[in-house]
This record gives sequence, structure tokens and C-alpha cells, in this order.
Amino acid sequence: MTLNQIRAFIAVAQEGGFTAAARTLGMSHSTLNSQIQMMEREYGAELFHRRGRRVELSALGLEMLPLARRMIALEGDMSSLLDDSGKLRHGSLKVGAVGPFHVTEMIEAYHAVHPRIKISITLGNSEVILDALDKYVSDVGVLASRFPDERYYTQLYAQYPVIVFVHVDHPFAKRKSIALKELSGQPLLMREPASTTRKALEDALIAQGVAVQVAMEIGSREALREAVARGLGIGTVSQSEYVPDPRLRPVRIEGDVVSTHIHVCCLRERRESRLISSFFDAIDARLQARGGSMPSLASSALR
Repeated sequence: MTLNQIRAFIAVAQEGGFTAAARTLGMSHSTLNSQIQMMEREYGAELFHRRGRRVELSALGLEMLPLARRMIALEGDMSSLLDDSGKLRHGSLKVGAVGPFHVTEMIEAYHAVHPRIKISITLGNSEVILDALDKYVSDVGVLASRFPDERYYTQLYAQYPVIVFVHVDHPFAKRKSIALKELSGQPLLMREPASTTRKALEDALIAQGVAVQVAMEIGSREALREAVARGLGIGTVSQSEYVPDPRLRPVRIEGDVVSTHIHVCCLRERRESRLISSFFDAIDARLQARGGSMPSLASSALR
């Protein structure tokens, strides 16, 4: 088994077919097909079910895929280790994030130090991000909460208050802040139950014994913002993710009693990889440039 065969196997699995995989790898269909066939004949195994032009992983192929991805990731780590006497001059860093707002600053800091490293960003919920780390699809994850699992190395990056936002005609729109208890009796528009912001808000409400009315569950930030803009209720969002809109007014919750925490994580076993370490070094340097404090948003979004 060669690394080229493993790359061919991964490409076919990801693209769902030989033609698209061959195009991705820049090789002919016949060359790619022979790579897979040689591997299958060598071990007497069937890695794919071929149904006309459709290709699906066999049960064995499904088991092999995360191992194959791990081998390619390790090969990349070794290549990076030996390259240019320890200097990161090329490579690819794959980052998974729960949203675009927090990861952008990190990428900016990293690119300033390692401009030749190609960076790709994939967005998804926390479950998707962690699964991508486990399967070596992503190298680093940016999450809105910490997962107490020994498989992951996790570092706190930032803490942001959760705010409410309302339609410009809502009574709260004329105020700079409200008490958490004032949400009682108000029609709240909430994200899905898995939302980190929702979980933080619900924990704070329970802690203060505040009962609220969930008028609607909405599965995206954009749809929730539009619902509030149409006067359907009150929304909540991490202050870092609030997008100014003339139809809306942001309002702080007194005492900043609700907050989200941004964490950067990776598989613990990969923490010393040069490529992954370089990412943590870059964000550490950004924090040190601020005097060692975590990034936080002052009240600029609320002015």
C-alpha cells in the first residue's frame, strides 16, 4: 500500500465517484481506478460498492477512511517537520469553526506570521467540528464552549457577553440595558436547543429563577435576525456576532450575567504537530500583543 493509493482512496470516498476524484487529484480516470484496484487486489478486499456511475464505501471502506486520513495527516506532519530545516514554508492548515466571527481574527494573526500556509475553513456546529477533528478532516477547531474530553487539547481564547436585540419600536430599544428578569413575559426567539448561546442564556435564567416564554425556535442567525426585524419577538446573540441593522437595536443585559467563551482545540495527540502548534503560537502572540488579556468587545456594538 502506498501513500498515493491512500490519497486516491480518500479522494474517491470524499467525491463520491472516480471522475470527480480524478479531477481533484489531477490524474486520469484510468490511473485513479488502477490505484484503487491494485489496493483491493493486494488485500483481497472490496473498498467500494460500484453501482453504475455511483460509488459507495463498503463497510470495510468506512472503517478504513478515518485511518487513511490519519496516515495522510501524519505524512503531512513529517513532511512539514523535515521541510526547510524546520521553517514552515508551505503546507495546508484545515480549521473548523462554529461561526465566521471568531475565527477570522485568528486566521488574520496566523497569516501574518505564515503567509505561505494555505488555510481552509469549514463551518458547522460543535458536533460536526469535533467529528472532523476525530477523523483528521480538520486540524484545529474553534468552538463556543469547552468539551471536557481527554481526547482534546483545549485553550480559552475569548469571552463575550450575550446581549438581546429588539425591533426599533420595541420599548427596550430606548434603553442601554435591561435586567435579565425583564425577559420574563417577553416573546423570546431562540436558536435550536444545541445552540451555545441559548444554553448559556437558559443556564443564567435558571440560576436567577426567571421563567420565560419561547415564542419560536429558529435554526439560523440570519433567520432569527429577520424575525426580530419583523417584530416577532426578542432575540439574543453573542455580542461579537451582532450585525448592526437600522431596523434593530442591541441592548446589554445588566451585569453581563450571560456570556459565551471561545475555545481553540485539537486532538491532544496532535498538539505537538508543528503545523498545529504554529496556530496556537500565533493566537498566543496575538493575545500577548494585547497585554495578555483575552479579546473582548467593549460596548462599541451597543453605541
